[in-house]
Amino acid sequence: MAKLSSWLSDYRNRQCELYAALPLAEVEPVVELLRDAHARGAQIFVFGNGGSAANASHFATDLGKGASDVCGTRFKVLSLNDNSAWMTALGNDYSFEDVFLRQLENYARPGDVALCMSVSGNSPNLVRAMRWARENGLATVALVGGKRGALATIAEHVVVFPDTHYGRVEDAQMTVCHMLAYAFMEQAAGAEVRS
Repeated sequence: MAKLSSWLSDYRNRQCELYAALPLAEVEPVVELLRDAHARGAQIFVFGNGGSAANASHFATDLGKGASDVCGTRFKVLSLNDNSAWMTALGNDYSFEDVFLRQLENYARPGDVALCMSVSGNSPNLVRAMRWARENGLATVALVGGKRGALATIAEHVVVFPDTHYGRVEDAQMTVCHMLAYAFMEQAAGAEVRS
């Protein structure tokens, strides 16, 4: 049990170190970007793979419900991970690399926001979608792990989590997603609030 206790303590300590190193200077412009998108009624698309997909769905819920309940108008936010029938059709009939890109082709317009999450920063389906988004006038945001990957060279706004451990980075991603949503829920972002 001593070995397990030591491992648990080490895991917690490393997570605390990552939280202490969160690049808040990179997060603040993303809050401003979301505030602007909200004010303009622009659509916000969020997406990722695996644990990052779950984080994207969670974030869309927090922004779409919690933040919208506080603000005077609703956020137009959609997780591209949440329609399994459409994703499997796209993956089967085209390629898994196109499951996000093809949805953006249907929905996205210039001035919208594409926000993706990835630990590696190199997932082909995210890279293709973000490259398309950038080329078609969307504001682009990538939350990536310490390897940065191709996404860090494509996205206009990049939040880098200085670690490569999937669990730690995904936990920290969700913390930043909570910051992004709670900036509006707790009225720190300067959004118009319903009286």
